[in-house]
Amino acid sequence: MDPSAHEHEDVRVVAVVVTYNRAELLQDCLDALAAQSRPVDAVVVIDNASTDASGEVADRHPLRADVLHLHLNVGGAGGFASGIARALVDHRADWVWLMDDDTIPRPGALEALLTVERESPLRLSVLSSRAEWIDGRAHPMNLSRTRVGASAREKRAAARSGGHPIRTASYVSVLLRGEDVRRLGLPHPDYFIWSDDFEHTGRLLRRGRGLHVPGSVVEHRTKVFANAQASPGDRFYYDVRNRLWALTRTRSFALWERAMYGGATVRGWARQLVRHPELAPIGLRGLRDALRGGPRPSAEVLAADPEAAEAVGRIDGAAGR
Repeated sequence: MDPSAHEHEDVRVVAVVVTYNRAELLQDCLDALAAQSRPVDAVVVIDNASTDASGEVADRHPLRADVLHLHLNVGGAGGFASGIARALVDHRADWVWLMDDDTIPRPGALEALLTVERESPLRLSVLSSRAEWIDGRAHPMNLSRTRVGASAREKRAAARSGGHPIRTASYVSVLLRGEDVRRLGLPHPDYFIWSDDFEHTGRLLRRGRGLHVPGSVVEHRTKVFANAQASPGDRFYYDVRNRLWALTRTRSFALWERAMYGGATVRGWARQLVRHPELAPIGLRGLRDALRGGPRPSAEVLAADPEAAEAVGRIDGAAGR
């Protein structure tokens, strides 16, 4: 065996994949994980109550993934909270590598992330990959936000890998330091979809540091080349509610960042409503529910799956959440 394949074997990396009714894409994702030049130490698949063959694909794949079949679809947010907790509790992960089932990492994707982490003069909490659409263009759904006011040291560290310092990142191929997740807690399951990664990586990176690593490439096989908000339909509810939760009910962002991100968000919503006025009542429901209260407790959201709820409770309890 090529000894370089285990250049980073001193750390345990656990991949977490959340799947829902995309058996063919999941097969490709797991095949790509199996082909990594630096093998993952374990793979956790959260089957979000799929009604197709996704669960069977995960169970039968030669990777021998640890598969948790949930009884209720709790969305990406609940799936990732459950998966990260399982990676930390059951697999003692030093780093957790997150992706959706439509994420296909190139063979060197993990090795590139770990090489940058190992060579960085900074202690890094989060590293994000370059997500490309099927034609090689950078995917607009997964652009990591650049850290405003990054120090000269951070910029020099980023320049070494051709990347940039980041303030938030997408869960489409992101590497999280397990120690920091244990200290600061998991994503909120009640977000269901959208902004769970914005809030969670924002929490990890408020005082931690992160880099975008363009040498780590994954293909994000969405149906169209667009950001998630291009034509959201009923999901606009989650966009409004969750972004307001993240900016007003957490400490993940400083006051000036809340103003900056909030202003950009409102401008984006205004442009959407001009193009799609039918979204207005959906957005108003999201606004109403954001003002009424914050996310439900994780144990309540995950009540249909006590095993997942227990693991999430252990991590968040230790973090004082």
